[in-house]
Amino acid sequence: MDRVAYETFRELEHSHFWFVSRRRIFFDQLDRLLPASPTMSATTGQNGEPPTARRQVLEIGCGAGGMLGPLQRYGEVAGLDIDHEFVGVCRERGFPNVLCGSGYELPFRDEVFDLVCLFDTLEHIPDEAQALREVLRVLRPGGALFVSVPCYQWLWSQNDKTAHHCRRYTATRLRRVLAGAGLRPVRVSYFNTFLLPLIVPSVLWQKLMDRLGRLPQGYNNMSVELSPWLNRAFTGVMSSERLPLRWLRFPLGHSAFALARREPE
Repeated sequence: MDRVAYETFRELEHSHFWFVSRRRIFFDQLDRLLPASPTMSATTGQNGEPPTARRQVLEIGCGAGGMLGPLQRYGEVAGLDIDHEFVGVCRERGFPNVLCGSGYELPFRDEVFDLVCLFDTLEHIPDEAQALREVLRVLRPGGALFVSVPCYQWLWSQNDKTAHHCRRYTATRLRRVLAGAGLRPVRVSYFNTFLLPLIVPSVLWQKLMDRLGRLPQGYNNMSVELSPWLNRAFTGVMSSERLPLRWLRFPLGHSAFALARREPE
């Protein structure tokens, strides 16, 4: 990802409607998959029972660490990012268990994690199949994967170039690549659907300006400054998707998420 985009995302991760809303949608889904993990006792559990180990959680492509804090509700969290600078940022923010490394060769032993998350990361990886095989390797039998991706190749724009995306997805393709890596898709759905009627003309305009050479260098979706009231309105609209997504699968959307599992042995 371009450095300008990285810095922009870091600045907006706690306020911009896209970051806030996707976080609410993702963790609403994860809360239904995994109840909060109890804190492990250093001595014994209740009634003198042996202590119960907390789940082990990994985020691949953790960036500046905006999702590491919320993930701690599920267990002990580790992070991985390919960017040395952002690994340092994560550690400064109080997440010491963050490593610099590649999704092709995860620096972890086999079958160690109960949950692995790739929040808008898979589209950055040229060899998605190899990365997912590594996810399968480090997941414990019965462990879960959560992944989110941007959708529709026809919406490819300058934003994808700035973010160094390799591709955009459909729900069908996402399901296929997960199954091809040996994972069992449990739930796949589009999201960021309610705002799609506004997103599509905006992206098409962006593509036109890019073709005409009138788009500023490094332009991305976060380059447009939203008024506070419009940002709040968009946050309310997009965040509200988490409620119907508890029971429904959306047939279209600007992005998609998937929950998958490694089969128990």
